[in-house]
Amino acid sequence: MDQTPAAEGLPPSLRFLKWLVIVLTLTMIGGVITVVSLLVTRMPESLGVVPQLPPGILLPDGAKAQAVTLGHGWVGVVTEDDRFLIYGEDGTLRQEMVIQTPK
Repeated sequence: MDQTPAAEGLPPSLRFLKWLVIVLTLTMIGGVITVVSLLVTRMPESLGVVPQLPPGILLPDGAKAQAVTLGHGWVGVVTEDDRFLIYGEDGTLRQEMVIQTPK
């Protein structure tokens, strides 16, 4: 017995499914290209921005900075002796808080 498909090709329902798969594949390829191109064009802009620290920040005697964080109009410095120092944009010390650590 010969089991070759008929000359007319695929049944209409399978032909429709085949085109749906082709359209989905092209859509996914276009989406991946779009996401990659946006990442490539937008990431250097965000990575190139370096926040500016005020030039005159002076830590108290014996204090060593452990972490620095920036806010709108202030700079916070966490020291190794568990203090949080908040400086203004001009570099003056605004507030000092002691960080309570569990023992």
